Amino acid sequence: MQTGTISVQTENIFPIIKKFLYSDHEIFLRELVSNAVDATTKLQVLANRGDVKGEIGDTTIEVILEEAEKRLIIRDKGIGMTEEEVLKYLNQIAFSSAAEFLEKNKDSAIIGHFGLGFYSAFMVADRVEVVTKSWQKGAKAVRWSCEGSPEFSMEEVKKAGRGTDIILYINEENKDFLENTA
Repeated sequence: MQTGTISVQTENIFPIIKKFLYSDHEIFLRELVSNAVDATTKLQVLANRGDVKGEIGDTTIEVILEEAEKRLIIRDKGIGMTEEEVLKYLNQIAFSSAAEFLEKNKDSAIIGHFGLGFYSAFMVADRVEVVTKSWQKGAKAVRWSCEGSPEFSMEEVKKAGRGTDIILYINEENKDFLENTA
């Protein structure tokens, strides 16, 4: 008998994610808002334990349409991420930071468990940027950017407060997601 590990070719996985991860493309919004809810819930858990000092303030999640720029932004004021966390959580498909957090904080209620929801953004976007700053004292903000291939870029940027902006540059075939129907 022989045993081994199945390998996944990263250059082949993104076309599958873009076209077939979910049957309904609008699911990306639910997934990204769920991630934002998880980020604010994590912050509240840490504050309740006394790890976050002082008031946590506004934890409103915003969905911002920038039709002229063809951008959709999901903004939270949750836990945010350090550069190391971005490398760990965004660069590993199917690795869930929520599952890891739940393991450490068993009394928490976090939505995400499988680590695929974030990648649903690539079904509707040509490029995805994440601008994030951790709640941890002295943390520096970073911008992670990917155009739906295994390659990404990351750089230190300025960001006033903690939290994460997920910025989707909506592709032409999904531009209806930029329409304000309110």
